[in-house]
Amino acid sequence: MVLLESEQFLAKLTRLFQKCRPSGSMFITLKKYDGRTRSLPKKGSVEGFEPSDNKCLLRTTDGKKNISTVASSKEVNKFQMAYSSLLRANMDGLKKRDKKSKNKKTKTAQ
Repeated sequence: MVLLESEQFLAKLTRLFQKCRPSGSMFITLKKYDGRTRSLPKKGSVEGFEPSDNKCLLRTTDGKKNISTVASSKEVNKFQMAYSSLLRANMDGLKKRDKKSKNKKTKTAQ
């Protein structure tokens, strides 16, 4: 997993969108990040660990290449605006989902 700065992450994410546009899919994960690199033990507690501030970890993969970034609470507004504009620009090719009505199911069952 490659941890990038915010601007580098957005640039690589744009390239990844362009690469996956003709065929393929990509997965984006956003979660809270407290700065630890290892998980807590199941029993007992780790004393003295206090996260300095809230952070968000954003990961993206296309199955072959993984990229990630960490956005701190101080820069999250600026990052969110750039990220949302990037998503709006690149999510125009989504296919509408086929809605199956209940009437068709009941007619075929009878």
